[in-house]
Amino acid sequence: MIRINLLPHRESKRRERRQQFYVFSALMVSAGLAIGLLVHVVMVDRVERQEQRNAFFSAEIKKLDAEIAEIKRLREQIDALVARKQVIESLQGTRAQSVHLLNELAVHMPEGVYLKSIKQNGPKIALFGYAQSNSRVSHLMRNLDGSPFLEQPGLVEVKSATLNNRRVSEFALNIGIESPSTEEDKRAKP
Repeated sequence: MIRINLLPHRESKRRERRQQFYVFSALMVSAGLAIGLLVHVVMVDRVERQEQRNAFFSAEIKKLDAEIAEIKRLREQIDALVARKQVIESLQGTRAQSVHLLNELAVHMPEGVYLKSIKQNGPKIALFGYAQSNSRVSHLMRNLDGSPFLEQPGLVEVKSATLNNRRVSEFALNIGIESPSTEEDKRAKP
């Protein structure tokens, strides 16, 4: 009978398989490390790019915030200028008002009536004065009511007073001034 010893052959094949296993294991570990390192480098690069974008956006947002603040400041200045313009326009519109008022009072003032003071508060005028009698005060009110520039004369009070040893009627009277736009509207309607 022939004897064949297969033991050394099997052992050598086992050694070769072990070596192949260790080599493949080492290759797999090194490939895993390489892939891990590659993924890490790619992710770090993406994070850096995103941080650069964020920094760029932050800088642009700061610029826009500064521009918005400048726009707000300019709008406030524009609003202030518009308010000043409106005040100037209202003053321009009413600058001749006192001249018209004094002219109307001079035209419609009856004899025997004397004014001691005139006070204006917006469109309302307060007249204070003396008259020789109460009928002259009512005559003044009728004349003022007929004026196209003056409106709604209202008597506040009439009382008896003595002026230069003469008995007179001291009166207080309120009237309104029609705004020029109202007069223009009235002229345009007929």
